[in-house]
Amino acid sequence: MTEETRIALVTGANQGIGLQIAKDLAARGLTVLLGSRDLGRGKTAAQSVTGNVHAIQLDVTDDASIRAAVAQVEETFGRLDILINNAAISRANSLESESMQDYTKRSRATLISVDEVRTIWETNVFGVLAVTQAFVPLLRKSRAARIVNVSSGLGSLTTMSTANPYRAIFNPGYAASKTALNAITIAFAIDLEDGGIKVNAVTPGFTSTALNNYEGTETVEQGAAEAVRVALLGSEGPTGTFTASISEELPW
Repeated sequence: MTEETRIALVTGANQGIGLQIAKDLAARGLTVLLGSRDLGRGKTAAQSVTGNVHAIQLDVTDDASIRAAVAQVEETFGRLDILINNAAISRANSLESESMQDYTKRSRATLISVDEVRTIWETNVFGVLAVTQAFVPLLRKSRAARIVNVSSGLGSLTTMSTANPYRAIFNPGYAASKTALNAITIAFAIDLEDGGIKVNAVTPGFTSTALNNYEGTETVEQGAAEAVRVALLGSEGPTGTFTASISEELPW
C-alpha cells in the first residue's frame, strides 16, 4: 500500500449493493474493507472481488463489534479515507421470500409493530450513528475523508407527501428510517464541514436485492454507481446533499 492509496470501508458489503460498491472501488485501485456481520460470508464475498480487498467483521448494532473493527483498521492502516454506510434491513423477521405486496400491506403505520420499527431503526439509523461516530477519529487522519450514507428515495418527505407510485410504501419502519438517516447525514455534514470531511446521502433506486425480495427494477451495478461517484468526490464537491443516479439532486 502506498501513501496515496485510499482506504474505504463499506458496511453490509457481503452481498447486493454493498458488494458491488466494494467491487467498483477496488477496480479503481482503492483498498477496500468489506464489512460483514458474518465474517465467513465476508471472506467468501471478498474472494469474489478483484483487487486489494479485506473482509472485516462488523455488526453495526453491536458496540463491541464496532470497537473491534475500529481497532483493526487503526492497527493495520492508521486511518480511514472513505466510510460508506450501506448496511440496512427492511424488516425485522426472516421472511426474505415475503413479496413486496405483502410487506407493504403489513407494514402500514396502523399495523407494523413498534418492536419491528425499533429493530429496523437499530440498524438503519442508530447503527449508522454509532459506526460513524466510532470511525470519525480515523477519518480525521485522512487528507480528504468522505462519508456516504446509502439512503432511499422513500426517505424524502417532500416526495412522499405528493402523488407518486411509491407513496403507498412509506411506513414507520424502513421508509421512515431512511428519513431519519437523511437527517443524521445533514447533522454530520454540519458538524464535520470545518474539517473538510464531506458527508452525503445517496439513493440507489429500486435495485434488485434481498432487501426487496429481488423485485427491484435496477441492477446492483446501477444501484452502486452514485455511491461510488460521491465517495470519490474531489475537493470541489459538495457536502450535505441527497442525490440519485447521475447526480440528480433529490428533495429532503
